[in-house]
Amino acid sequence: MTELRCRKTVVKEGEEDEHQQCESEPCSENFTMDKVSLKEKCSEDTDGATCGVQEKEKEDEEEEEEKKEEDKKEEADSQKPSPVKRNRSACRSVMLQSLVKLFFGCLAAVTCGMMYAVYLYTYHERKFWFSSRQELEREITFQGGSGIYYYYYKHMLTAPSFERGIYELMRDNRTVSGQTINAVERLSLYPELITSLLYRITGSQDVIEPVYFYIGVVFGLQAVYVTALFVSSWVMSGTCVAGILAVAWYVINRPDTTKVDYAIPLRDNWALPYFSCQVAALTGFLSNNVNSASEMFCYLLMSATTFTFILVWEHSHYVLFIQGLALFLLDSFDLVPSRKMADIHKVYLSSLFLAYVLQFQNPALLSSPLLSLLISSVLARYFQQNMKMGPLVARLMKLFLHFYLCFTTGITFSYVAKRLVPVRESDFILKFLEVKFGLNTTTDFVTNRLLCQECFQTPSQDFFLRLTQASVLPFYLLVLLICLISTLQTIYRRLSGEPMKTNIRLEDGRIGEQPEVVYHVFHTMLFGALAMVFEGMKYLWTPYVCMFTAFGVCSPELWVTLFRWLRLKFIHPVVLALILSTAVPTIIGFSLWREYFPRVIAELSELQEFYDPDTVELMNWIKTHAPMAAVFAGSPQLLGSVKLCSGWTVTSLPLYSDIDLLRRSEDTYQVYAMRSAEDVYKILSLHKTSYVIIEESLCNELSHTKGCRIKDLLDIANSHVVYDKGEMYSFSKHGRFCHEIKMNYSPYTNYFSRVFWNRSYHVYKVNSVISFQY
Repeated sequence: MTELRCRKTVVKEGEEDEHQQCESEPCSENFTMDKVSLKEKCSEDTDGATCGVQEKEKEDEEEEEEKKEEDKKEEADSQKPSPVKRNRSACRSVMLQSLVKLFFGCLAAVTCGMMYAVYLYTYHERKFWFSSRQELEREITFQGGSGIYYYYYKHMLTAPSFERGIYELMRDNRTVSGQTINAVERLSLYPELITSLLYRITGSQDVIEPVYFYIGVVFGLQAVYVTALFVSSWVMSGTCVAGILAVAWYVINRPDTTKVDYAIPLRDNWALPYFSCQVAALTGFLSNNVNSASEMFCYLLMSATTFTFILVWEHSHYVLFIQGLALFLLDSFDLVPSRKMADIHKVYLSSLFLAYVLQFQNPALLSSPLLSLLISSVLARYFQQNMKMGPLVARLMKLFLHFYLCFTTGITFSYVAKRLVPVRESDFILKFLEVKFGLNTTTDFVTNRLLCQECFQTPSQDFFLRLTQASVLPFYLLVLLICLISTLQTIYRRLSGEPMKTNIRLEDGRIGEQPEVVYHVFHTMLFGALAMVFEGMKYLWTPYVCMFTAFGVCSPELWVTLFRWLRLKFIHPVVLALILSTAVPTIIGFSLWREYFPRVIAELSELQEFYDPDTVELMNWIKTHAPMAAVFAGSPQLLGSVKLCSGWTVTSLPLYSDIDLLRRSEDTYQVYAMRSAEDVYKILSLHKTSYVIIEESLCNELSHTKGCRIKDLLDIANSHVVYDKGEMYSFSKHGRFCHEIKMNYSPYTNYFSRVFWNRSYHVYKVNSVISFQY
């Protein structure tokens, strides 16, 4: 029985060994040798049961040790992350870094905008002592004829209801004598309508005065302006340092970037912040490194700001035409996907249509160069569907044909539109440009008066000197040169058939492959060319010079592009580019801080005095002595203040985009010409004038160069000049009216009676019944 048990045990052991070898491999040699020795010992030993028990215990111990080793391996494997988990954690860390970067960038942008708004408010308060003045003195601070816009804002607040106020403005017969005008259409009063509505619905009547609410909205828009410049520079460079530098340059060059200092209600100050937001949205929309959600957000923002920009400023479609030319070049050279250009065309067309409807079927929008450009480019692309295919020479020929088709189609459409919908201002603009560029000469007072305006003259040397002292101009020329050369290289590669690259690495050194950068190159060159001809265009060019330059000095891609051309050997271009993209803006920032920060602080701490007692005295006399039905004649800028402070009817308005008002201004300016009393009386009576205001500053004008004074322009228009040996002399059988009427002798006293005078103004009543006294 003992032997049989021993054999059974051995058989069991063999089966167990085979089962263990199948489950866990390989078995160790020591285990095999021990098992064999145990079997031999078992066969020799008479006590087989004892042998089986020892062998069983030994096997159990070894099995436990193997299980422990397997458990340790499983624990070690579970602690090691899998490739999928590694990718997920990496994505989470990258997303977290992006969110943190986005948060602090947005915080910096908003902070810069808010600080600029506070700066503007403080500077405005220090300059005009605004809070310590009476309402009349506050309104006089709206210079440059801009006060007329604030008058309509006051009118909307005093109206019984918002709807009644709009009705009265659309049928306004108390502004321009002898005319019933739609003031909303003629003066683009949508900003005043929206601001007055906000003042009503927010319940601000008990919290803030209307004038503070008005200027607060304008200063808030200026904060949006600099915030959009910050974002544009940040998007292109990838660092918010560029945005901070752009805002710093913008503030330092404030005399050349904005007119909000002295003429708050001007249309420019309302419209340009929306244009800046549109440019920022367009920059993000053109970028290759943008996801679908961000692209949709940029598209919607671009649509809203484009429409608003066209709605609030009558000259906006000319600005968008220049922008459209930049995008047209971008598309012609195949630097942007056709899908994005089609979306931009939809934005332009829909904005023009909506603005046309809300601006009471404004005919200027139908004959605008922007609409002509859009239609001509779409038609030319339809007839040239294979324009972006073929070898270099064929592509060049197709490109020239494309330009020719767009030009001829655009001119034809514009001509047809002007014939179908006549626009008098368009013909005047063409004549004005002919005289400006020396293609023609004229004696017309209105044309010569506009040419003598500072905004239509060429910029002075002081403008470029200020930009150079602030270190903007030198770096701008460097950044523009690098980006332009890289853009030309990209254009050559596109025309040679090389496809567009969307994933560009830093070490590639191709700054010109980025569509948003190429757009800004064309943008700044086109607006810069106009700024070299018209000084007023500097307010559209200088802010983007600051933004574009800040992007360039902070962009590693730009420095890598430069160093790739230089073929540096002693140091890697990427390393040097990363160093310079941090060091250069840091040095510029410290130098600006050291030189300009004390000036800004001194500017804010200095109490300036703006006081015009003669104008205040005149306005008080008009409000207390002139009858309600009185009509005043004078210079357009003064009449804007008269309308604002008193509400009385005037003969003209300070609006340079309306040819009818410009002609009426020419008639009222005849009081400074060498005309007879009878002629001036007839002209003023034609406009139903009750009182005429003569300004000493215009009658004895000496500040301007000869040839641009009001009396010189009138003498040229009235043919009262004689040329002798290249010199111009005024000659007429009548004396200058503004001098002669002060003598108080007939026939001037027969037609006019002086009712008020001080050092700056003389007010004469136009007699309704002529009394002949000799």
